[in-house]
Amino acid sequence: MESPKTWELILVGALAIILIFVFRPGVKAAFEQSRRAEKDWAGLLIPLAIVVALVVLLLVLS
Repeated sequence: MESPKTWELILVGALAIILIFVFRPGVKAAFEQSRRAEKDWAGLLIPLAIVVALVVLLLVLS
């Protein structure tokens, strides 16, 4: 596979900068909303524990 040409690198860099400016307000608002949201650790830990238990069960049965 050949390495990208200079104009391709410039184009990719310009697109990355444009995407940063387009999505920045939404990302900033999402981070602000997540700071104000109530913490729900059970909503994370219960599915994670179920997945870990399923993987362990599959390893034991194989």
